[in-house]
Amino acid sequence: MTDGVQLGLSVAVVAVAGATPRVVTVRSGFEIPPEHRRGDEPLPHRDALPGAPFDPARFRTLQDGVRAVAEGLSGLSLRYVEQLYTFGDRFRDPHELFGGPRSVVVGYLALVRDGPLGGGTAADWSNLYDHFPWEDWRDQRPSLIDGVIEPALRGWVAAAGDPGARARRGERTQLAFGLEGAEWDMERVLERYELLYEAGLVVESFRDRDLAARRADVPPPGGPMPRALGRPMARDGRRILATALERLRGKLKYRPIVFELLPPVFTLHQLQRVVEALSGERVHKQNFRRMMISGGLVEPTGQFESQTGGRPAELHRFRRQAIHERTSAGAIPSAGG
Repeated sequence: MTDGVQLGLSVAVVAVAGATPRVVTVRSGFEIPPEHRRGDEPLPHRDALPGAPFDPARFRTLQDGVRAVAEGLSGLSLRYVEQLYTFGDRFRDPHELFGGPRSVVVGYLALVRDGPLGGGTAADWSNLYDHFPWEDWRDQRPSLIDGVIEPALRGWVAAAGDPGARARRGERTQLAFGLEGAEWDMERVLERYELLYEAGLVVESFRDRDLAARRADVPPPGGPMPRALGRPMARDGRRILATALERLRGKLKYRPIVFELLPPVFTLHQLQRVVEALSGERVHKQNFRRMMISGGLVEPTGQFESQTGGRPAELHRFRRQAIHERTSAGAIPSAGG
């Protein structure tokens, strides 16, 4: 800690189990101090991303610290690690509201192969789309968008103070959620979450205003707590996780990081399911397979997987040479072509 500022590390550890994208969560121990309790406190959110204060005496680099923290809490070996962003908003850590230091945390994305968690802690796997149910379009446009999110956002737009503000809010909602004929952009993950937070439509928005009111000893925000749009997280965990998913989806288009989530040999069907799980969209089967093979990203092993319930599927492996052969090794071909 220096001058009332504490530097921390937080990491979104992502894997894919079958067709389910998962993230490692741990239990948050935050409690409102007794002197600020009123007896009507909302239940604290316990899902948190693995993290800890950075120990400069122990670690030479931030990434060394991230690996030690995440691997120690989860018992998993991190394969791919990338720094995301520095999160330092005032009161992002509720401890600061009640006398704790200003918290600045460096967020990371890490990829692992799916497996049981160890580490001797309360770490657990969480379905990533439980936190962002509006992001999963694999089967259809989520009904939550038309039934809940769009009407609520329209109310938020209409409540703006002047025509210019209403126009700006309307444009943001249209582009973020693909409304009124606008196309859905799978990479606008953080923008969508931030919009819901600003509009007061996620529980974290109500919670943060409620905590600030308790700290200032003023009445809590009026109105009921908003409907739970997705599974909340402690602190700004969902903001960090949204940043991680957005970065991951962007990388799918030009870097073959998806192979970090797969075993050494896999079927093309397994590969496609992992790509779809992360993108939240279906891809065109024939185009996808053609791109993987003709693009030199995978090569057959000559072995076959017999446990498919039907015709044996050929096993493939990732060609590491492809990283050097291609400057743009994409992973998601168009679903329509």
